Amino acid sequence: MKAVRLKGIGQVTVEKLSPPDLPAGWARINVHSAGICGSDLHNFKTGKWIAHLPVTPGHELFGVISEINGESDCFKPGMRVVADSRVYCGHCAFCTSGAMNLCESLGFVGEVFDGGFAEQVALPLSSLLAVPDVIPDEIAVLSEPLGVALRVVNQLNPAEGDAVCVTGGGTIGGLAALLLHRLKKCQVQLIEPNAQRYQLIASVVPLATPEKYALGVEASGFPAALSQLIAGITSGGRIAMVGIFHHTDGIDLNALVEREITLVGCSVFQHEQQAALDIMALLVDDLTRLIAPPVQLDDVPETYQTLIAGKSAFLKTVIKI
Repeated sequence: MKAVRLKGIGQVTVEKLSPPDLPAGWARINVHSAGICGSDLHNFKTGKWIAHLPVTPGHELFGVISEINGESDCFKPGMRVVADSRVYCGHCAFCTSGAMNLCESLGFVGEVFDGGFAEQVALPLSSLLAVPDVIPDEIAVLSEPLGVALRVVNQLNPAEGDAVCVTGGGTIGGLAALLLHRLKKCQVQLIEPNAQRYQLIASVVPLATPEKYALGVEASGFPAALSQLIAGITSGGRIAMVGIFHHTDGIDLNALVEREITLVGCSVFQHEQQAALDIMALLVDDLTRLIAPPVQLDDVPETYQTLIAGKSAFLKTVIKI
């Protein structure tokens, strides 16, 4: 089968591999599509979270079960499924309390073991979620990032109609803006330097003109963006943090102290990916507009460079397999 392989920092290739082994309690999946995430690019640039190399990336994936090794009451061959990206231990204090996103040894599909940038992938049955029939194939792959964005909304906990400023119009920032508008009727402001992407988000979310806001979402991972968010938020405000930072130089930490600004972390999701699957049918038209024309596995190395350069006008690039 054909698969993308991350071999080291800045080293990604497309190769022919044998089909993956299938341990007991795992399923083999024919991959339909896989989304390229900002964390995939972060791993490509830094190698930060990779458990071993080489590895096939891809934790945002959708496909059809072709084979199961063992018995399952929930899954069977032919079922449409997505991956729960989290790889957790299941027995630490956080896992036993249901907070698997805070697992003491948390890892991810495509980092701990091979992921979905391939024609086939093997995953534990515990890492699968069934896709409802009402969700089209073309958007099912978005359930994982939509779950992350829903986690952001839940952690921010806005009241209906609140003014919220979002910095970063990438996948999570854009989807958070959409959910804030559709679920909470918030007045959403957006700071996004890519004019095409800003206009794309504005086509599905009626963006508000700049005004005072007590709530913010930092989804860019750039210190300057966080600083701008802190400068504009009212004292006593709250910021949901979901962007991945390479450095934090220049952030005025004293402003957080003196103005009692609260920063709230947002790590993946708890039960929000399932909740995202439950509401995706209501968002089909909006989500479809946010996806770039699909690329092929052979295009991934070049596509990485395009995305790192910030040249995409869309929120999500999807590999069609």
